[in-house]
Amino acid sequence: MAPQNVRTEPTAPKRERDRDRPAPAKPKPEPQPKPEPNPTPNPPGTRNTAILLAFTLVTNLADGITKIALPVLATRSTDSPALISLVSLTLTLPWLLFALPVGVLVDRADRRRLLWLADGLRLLAIGGLITIVLAGRVTVAVLAIGGLVLGVAEVIALTSTSALIPAIVPRADRERANALITGVETAANEFAGPFVGGLLLAAGTGLALGATWVAYLAASLLLLLLTGRFRAVRRADPGGDGAAGEAWTGTPGAGVAAESIGRQIGAGLRFLWRDRLLRTMSLILTVLFASWGAWLALMPLVAHDLMHLSAREYGVVLSALGVGGLLGAVLVGRLNRLIGHRRVLLADLIGTVAMMAVPAVTTDLWAVAGAAFVGGMGGTLWSVNYRLIGQNLVPEHMMGRYSGASRLLGWGALPVGAGLIGVLAQWFGVRAAFLVFALAAAATIPVFLIAVTEERLAPALRMPDSADAG
Repeated sequence: MAPQNVRTEPTAPKRERDRDRPAPAKPKPEPQPKPEPNPTPNPPGTRNTAILLAFTLVTNLADGITKIALPVLATRSTDSPALISLVSLTLTLPWLLFALPVGVLVDRADRRRLLWLADGLRLLAIGGLITIVLAGRVTVAVLAIGGLVLGVAEVIALTSTSALIPAIVPRADRERANALITGVETAANEFAGPFVGGLLLAAGTGLALGATWVAYLAASLLLLLLTGRFRAVRRADPGGDGAAGEAWTGTPGAGVAAESIGRQIGAGLRFLWRDRLLRTMSLILTVLFASWGAWLALMPLVAHDLMHLSAREYGVVLSALGVGGLLGAVLVGRLNRLIGHRRVLLADLIGTVAMMAVPAVTTDLWAVAGAAFVGGMGGTLWSVNYRLIGQNLVPEHMMGRYSGASRLLGWGALPVGAGLIGVLAQWFGVRAAFLVFALAAAATIPVFLIAVTEERLAPALRMPDSADAG
């Protein structure tokens, strides 16, 4: 018997044993984590903010020139103050007529293309006016039609821009973007545009309108540089309420393109009304805009008949309003961090009360100018934060309709306030008319303190984490 620990079978050579031995299994590569899907991708905000800033600068310069050029052309065609005022009214009237359906259009369509559409309408209107002016056939009717087309284009452009910002600018950059854009709007529309327009009109009407046409064309080309997605990812509306209970469809335009315009307008209005914070701020905004419309409408009469100001002194009052707005745009971010968004919003209400109350009690130039400065600064503080809150709270697929409804209440109140203070001044006197609007603005303060709380503001002002920052 062979020993126990000795093999009796022949031993194969080592090379053959290695050849016959199965190869060791290769370790499987560990699966790499898949990136989480982001339904609303945000490209880098700095580039888009800079482009939107340039676009806003160019278009508001052109708008400022237009606001000067159309009334001046009207004075060459008629001596009727009513007809001249009508030409100016056509620039803002479309907010009352088209804000809601344009909001639906913004939620349905590519928003950058809508900006191109707006600039196309502007180019068409200005080009037509240039032709008519050079032919010497300017009439009030022609100017009114041109003003309406430009007004509709402004409704489309501003509503589209409001809806575009939250889609292409990361949440962390929106406060800065809104502050810069608001500051540029104030500087270009209220200062540089009218000033440049006056110089160009002195050189020739055709030159002023031609420069405006070139500006709108340049703005259209700037939009080519934007990056990101420009059409909202829509949601189906199985519940029929247009806001709550909607599910992501994942594709642009799915599920709602066939809905009627009326139903979508109703969904936007219901969304705004059901949110207490947004509803309250929109109603307060209506009072604020009505007050601004009243101040702008009656102040020329006050400056001339009661204060006996020269054109230069009246320019000081208007400049104080604009300078305050510019300073507000510069300081809004610091003030938000220093005293909080809620107190900054409240400051505008107090500033509006002061702006309306001071002309009711005194005609001192520096007192009225100081109140205008405070009111202008507060207006910018409110505007930046109001836009920021809406952009952070409103779903992307609802931004157009929300913006349309909000601007209808705001911009639509401008002519209402202007008309109402004229009637009050006729019946009860100028001081009493200003006092009525000061009391109306003051009445918004307790409403604000009750409804606009830190708890309701918190979701809109939450700083994003790394995932939200895009």
